[in-house]
Amino acid sequence: MIEALLEASDEGAVIIVEGERDERSLRDLGVEGPILRAARRPALEVAEEAALSFKQVVVLTDWDRAGEELARKMAEYLLSSGARVDLDTRDRLKKMVRREIKDVESLSRFVERVRAERCPKGLP
Repeated sequence: MIEALLEASDEGAVIIVEGERDERSLRDLGVEGPILRAARRPALEVAEEAALSFKQVVVLTDWDRAGEELARKMAEYLLSSGARVDLDTRDRLKKMVRREIKDVESLSRFVERVRAERCPKGLP
């Protein structure tokens, strides 16, 4: 799942997150492509910027009520502007992490923990 996010970023998709910590988490996971932060900006403004500058947009907001609402608004604005919108990655990540984490900023720590559990230190 994280690989799909990295691949989309490598192929030029912009990822829309809510805030600075969300962006930092994605950078820690290896996302090197463009990331737009939606915090403290009108959703329409962020959507317009994304639609004008990028062909593919991945909406990756938190899984709480505010994040759900922001994702819905972003998708609506982006689709009306003709942008290709990826909400599927967000939905699959949400299902993958279930109740363990509720936000994007916790994603890198979650991935680190899962990797450590699968391959404990000291083992080949």
